[in-house]
Amino acid sequence: MTSKLLELEDSLTRLTLSPERGGAIVNWTVIGSGQPLFRHSDSHALNTGLANKLGCFPLAPWSNRIAGGGFDCPHGWLALTPNSLTEALPIHGSAWQQPWQLLSQTDDEIILQLDSSQPFAYRARQRFHLREGRLSIELRVTHMDDCSAWHGLGLHPYFPRTANTRLQTKAEQVWLCDATRLPTTLGKLPAEWDFQQLRALPDTLVDNGFCQWDGRCRIEQPDLGYALDCHTSGSDYYLLYCPVDLGFFCIEPVSHPVNAHHLPGRPGLRLLEQGQSVELTFALHYRPL
Repeated sequence: MTSKLLELEDSLTRLTLSPERGGAIVNWTVIGSGQPLFRHSDSHALNTGLANKLGCFPLAPWSNRIAGGGFDCPHGWLALTPNSLTEALPIHGSAWQQPWQLLSQTDDEIILQLDSSQPFAYRARQRFHLREGRLSIELRVTHMDDCSAWHGLGLHPYFPRTANTRLQTKAEQVWLCDATRLPTTLGKLPAEWDFQQLRALPDTLVDNGFCQWDGRCRIEQPDLGYALDCHTSGSDYYLLYCPVDLGFFCIEPVSHPVNAHHLPGRPGLRLLEQGQSVELTFALHYRPL
C-alpha cells in the first residue's frame, strides 16, 4: 500500500503520520539518535495497510471489545460484526480502519478529519501539535446521525519495552477478565499491577482496564536514554496491555472500560444527539535521561 506520509519536526523529535492508514502515527523519533518513542514502524508494517501495526491509532466511536453482537441505542439495536481477523469480537470502533483526510498543516500542527457512515454517521478530527519534544494529540468526535447513539473514545499507542522499562501511574481499581478478555469483576489492584511508585512491568500477560485514573503517567526507558511524562484529559480509564516477549507494551487512555455498552450504567460512555461532541486529549513530553 503506497500513500503520502505527513511529517512534523521540532528541535528534538520528528513525527510521521499516515492519514490513509486510519489516521495513525507511523513513527515518533528522536532526531539526534533516531530512537523510536513509539514502537518503530518499518516498511513491512506500513505495507500491511493496518493502523494497528503502526505506532499509535485513534479509537472511535468506542475503544476495545464489544460483546453480544451489538448494543442498544435509544432508537433500537445496533448490530455489529467482528472487524479484525485476529479478534472474535468487534474491536476499537471503525475510525482506525478508514482513510482520513488532511484538513490543514502548519509548521507545528496537523489536523486530520474523518467523515464516517459506519456504524452510524459521525465526524472525527485529530489535531497533532509538536513543539520542543512535546506531542499533543486531540481526538474529537461529533455525532452526525439523525438518531442518537453511545460514544466512547481512546488512543492506542505502542511503546518500546526493554527489561528495564519502568511505569508510574495511579489508579484505584482494575477490571479482572475472563478467557474472552471481557471484564467480569471490578476489584482492588494486585500488588504487581500497582504502579503508584515507579516499577517494572509484569512478566506475565496483562490486558486489563484500570479505573479512577488521575490521567498521568511516566514511562522511563533507562536502556534507551529517555523518559516520557504523559497527561490526558477526557479519560478516567486506561487499558494496560503487556504481551509476553513482543518488545512493546501499551498504556491506552480511554473514556470507558472494555464492553461498557453492556456494563451497568454504561460507565464512561456518552449518549450524543446530532451535533454533540466528545473529546479526549493526550500529551506526551520527551525528556532525555
